[in-house]
Amino acid sequence: MELRQARYFLALAEECHFGRAAARLHVAQPALSQQIKQLERELGISLFQRSTRRVELTEAGHHLTDYARALVTEAARARAHMAELATGRAGRVSIGFIGTATYDVLPRVARTVRAELPHVGLELHGELLTPLLAEGLVSGAYDLAVFRPGTPHEGVVVTSLRTEPLVAVLPSHHRLAVERQVSLAELAGEVFVIHPARPRSAMHEQVLAACARAGFQPPSLVEVGETATLVVLVAAGHGVALVPESVLSLRLDGVTYVPLSDPETVDLVLGRRAHRNTPAVREVAAVVERCVRDREEAPSLPGLS
Repeated sequence: MELRQARYFLALAEECHFGRAAARLHVAQPALSQQIKQLERELGISLFQRSTRRVELTEAGHHLTDYARALVTEAARARAHMAELATGRAGRVSIGFIGTATYDVLPRVARTVRAELPHVGLELHGELLTPLLAEGLVSGAYDLAVFRPGTPHEGVVVTSLRTEPLVAVLPSHHRLAVERQVSLAELAGEVFVIHPARPRSAMHEQVLAACARAGFQPPSLVEVGETATLVVLVAAGHGVALVPESVLSLRLDGVTYVPLSDPETVDLVLGRRAHRNTPAVREVAAVVERCVRDREEAPSLPGLS
């Protein structure tokens, strides 16, 4: 049974009149009659009892009704789904986040996509390092990645999302934790808890470069891969750290975030492949950019503006 035959059959089954069914379908009555006869020949059974006064479904016609309706409904659903895929309203998108974007950007993106693009399936990967994310874009493991800018990768294009200040993360009992601001030079001699050098983290290089500009090199480093673990180790008294301001969304007891008196900043970018991006990838990329922009326009926390 072809889709057109199913549509014609249902119209006649519901109208029980060739003239009304033909008008509803916007076809000539002989064309409708011919299609019904052809369907009956193909199925080898009569679907309608015809008389000069009325048309009625046979028992076989009643049984066919559910099948025909399911066929027409599924065809309509398929057309709608294809339209959603073509416009980016459906599909699957894999997106990775560096650790410091896992706590504020990832939840906002997930909520917004669920509300605005309910038929787009997201594969979310958090707490990853910039080199792994860039390599994942090249290999196709990720469609989008939120990370720190670094060495350009062929075939990957980046869009700037924001520039944010670094803040000091101190144990709550630290002598400088009560200050409104702290000079980075005042942390000379402290053990620094930091993202790992290998695989090389963009934050590892930026933190050490900031310390160098302040005139010192940390005497000792404690390297950890996850930002949450980094903050936990600071809370446990294993050292101090520098993190982007967005990490303040990660609230943990035992730590105090203090702005730097001599601002140091880091950039955040959105990466995607230069080619082969589906409409859904483009839609989600727009959501990421908007979520970051909306956060930047929101009021800053007191003392951290």
